[in-house]
Amino acid sequence: MIVSPATTLTPISFWFLRHGETDWNAQNLSQGNVDIPLNQTGLAQAKSAALLLRGKGIKSIVASPLSRAKITAEITGAEIGLPVEIDPDLRECAYGVMEGKPMTEWFTAWVEEKLTPEGAESFGDLKRRAVAAVNRSIVRPGPVLVVAHGALFRALRAVMGHEPNVRTRNAVPVWCEPPAAGADRWGVEYAE
Repeated sequence: MIVSPATTLTPISFWFLRHGETDWNAQNLSQGNVDIPLNQTGLAQAKSAALLLRGKGIKSIVASPLSRAKITAEITGAEIGLPVEIDPDLRECAYGVMEGKPMTEWFTAWVEEKLTPEGAESFGDLKRRAVAAVNRSIVRPGPVLVVAHGALFRALRAVMGHEPNVRTRNAVPVWCEPPAAGADRWGVEYAE
């Protein structure tokens, strides 16, 4: 199998953190590029994530510009004493006409690349954008913390060799490690 450089992650370990909960997360609605703020649960989750990440040696934080990710990153940055850099390509996928709609069968078809809603970004395009953004992020002093979104991490899971359509827990850090010699998929482990 030939792997395109456009969908190949640089083999450098990094931390990934999905933003804290929003009201739309709680209602299982697709947020996409709609800038839905963290709710009270999400703010508390972000503070808990920051405490989990203390002492992990993180040297750089890069986040999506959408407030739910940016605020989650800023809470962590304040806890560990680091500024937050923004990469616009870490923003969530645009779902077009499905933004604000329940995440039902259409979402699975989108991840499987069988459907792209009108006005939405395809899952394949999201994979390319996510890989490029993470590759730019992880060349900073590391380990790097990338703070972004659920669908973006689904895209990363796909290129890491994992089942992509798995919901990423809100504000629980994930350690992402390149494949060991002879392995074909990345290590993906939640911090507890």
